[in-house]
Amino acid sequence: MLEKNIDLNGKRILVTGAAGFIGANLCKELFRSYENIHIYGIDNMNDYYDPKIKNDRLREIYDLGGNFDFARGSIADKELVNSVFEEFKPEVVVNLAAQAGVRYSIENPDAYIESNIIGFYNILEACRHSYDAKSVDEHYAGVLHLVYASSSSVYGSNKKIPYSVEDKVDNPVSLYAATKKSNELLAHSYSKLYGIPSTGLRFFTVYGPAGRPDMAYFGFTNKLVNGEKIKIFNYGNCKRDFTYVDDIVKGVVNVMQVAPFENENGVKYKVYNIGNNDPVNLLDFVDILQQELISAGVLPEDYDFESHKELVPMQPGDVEITYADVSALQEDFGFKPSTPLREGLRSFAKWYKEYYC
Repeated sequence: MLEKNIDLNGKRILVTGAAGFIGANLCKELFRSYENIHIYGIDNMNDYYDPKIKNDRLREIYDLGGNFDFARGSIADKELVNSVFEEFKPEVVVNLAAQAGVRYSIENPDAYIESNIIGFYNILEACRHSYDAKSVDEHYAGVLHLVYASSSSVYGSNKKIPYSVEDKVDNPVSLYAATKKSNELLAHSYSKLYGIPSTGLRFFTVYGPAGRPDMAYFGFTNKLVNGEKIKIFNYGNCKRDFTYVDDIVKGVVNVMQVAPFENENGVKYKVYNIGNNDPVNLLDFVDILQQELISAGVLPEDYDFESHKELVPMQPGDVEITYADVSALQEDFGFKPSTPLREGLRSFAKWYKEYYC
């Protein structure tokens, strides 16, 4: 296991995408687990999905009573990013702000270039110039660690499974995947040129309470509640490595505390998979989901599930399987995601019942 070289207690932490699914859960976990931390959140609060959920997530952060500042805006706004860095002087940066969604990227490419490319570039530039502040403020050493969200989508059409961080990722099948691979390349070059310690995290199909309504499990639930048919792509022959949000957050927090040292190429740079290491067939997934929705009282006990599902061809940008090799994460941090799918979907179903029903 790697030794921790950053004590999060008392640190100033910038979290972009703070009102997002992972971002909000991360902020709450940091406030619960560490003392005297100051978190600055940025989120553009766009309407890609229902902003009410984002506002409710923010309210939960504020309710914890921690030292939390928030700016509504886009990381593509260079002036905003620079002003936050100049005034707040973050010591750890967690970049979770991004335009998400594989299929949405086919119809709305501009949003991905703006947020995922230009926005991430602005974060990197601000991290770079944070080291200039040392000459002005002797108590500020600049950004000690940049942690950023990548995605399992970078593996694209790779045939080898499980996906290892050692694998080549040169075959993206969506613009979203290409932007996430670009983030990794940009982070590597900035680490080499300017010494920014950076760690990329390839998340695998994150789910849980108060998640993103555009994700399959959430969309399936909405359709089933409304008596609509759900479409199961590739005729049900898809597998996903579903990873519960609490496991994702634990992984992020572990990584935040270990800034990478220079490797043999003189680069302070690491990439990890964070996945459940247990891919589940989509047909099995939706069957467990409907069972838990019935158990939670979201669906009636006599719900005719079979008549509400439709097997359809694969959609553009999708892949047949995602499967995380998490051996590097386990070796370096002694941690791997472990929440059983049924347990995670049960928590989601109970939240959905309370929030919507």
